[in-house]
Amino acid sequence: MPTPEEQEQAMIANLERSSGRGMQAWLDVIDGSGFTKHAEQVEHLKTEHALGHGYANLVVHLAKRRTTGEAGTGDLVDAQYRGKEHLRPIFDAIVAAVTSFGTDVEIAPKKAGVSLRRSKQFALVEPTTKTRVDVGLNLKGTEPGGRLEAAGGMCTHRVRITAPTEVDGELIAWLRDAWERA
Repeated sequence: MPTPEEQEQAMIANLERSSGRGMQAWLDVIDGSGFTKHAEQVEHLKTEHALGHGYANLVVHLAKRRTTGEAGTGDLVDAQYRGKEHLRPIFDAIVAAVTSFGTDVEIAPKKAGVSLRRSKQFALVEPTTKTRVDVGLNLKGTEPGGRLEAAGGMCTHRVRITAPTEVDGELIAWLRDAWERA
């Protein structure tokens, strides 16, 4: 199961083969675009240069990281699970499942959780306590039931996970449904 750093490196390695340009050329495009906001830069790469969403987002994140010294994706995830290392296999299992859905899955670590995106966020993975990871899902119109709870905020539903074995067919089906809607 690849780590977030390995996934990022694989995307960077595949970028030139997929687009005909290497990472530095794409960073130069961002530098010369005149756009400063993340969404504008991603949209520019997608519409003006026909770059897929996952690659466009990666280029924009790397451009920002280069200029701000922002932590890498692996650093953010490692910090989330510091003191909760026994929960990291849950996160890794979720990432392995969602990255099998398609090449357009974006793993976007933030300070407190990891946003899973396609054209928009479809799920959020957060190590909420020392014993639990919460998986937020955007499943508007789906009735809660069993371990699929109603939630507020950016995600409509939540599943509480305490062991890697709970990243099962049921959870993966909900994640796929949310991904398909995104």
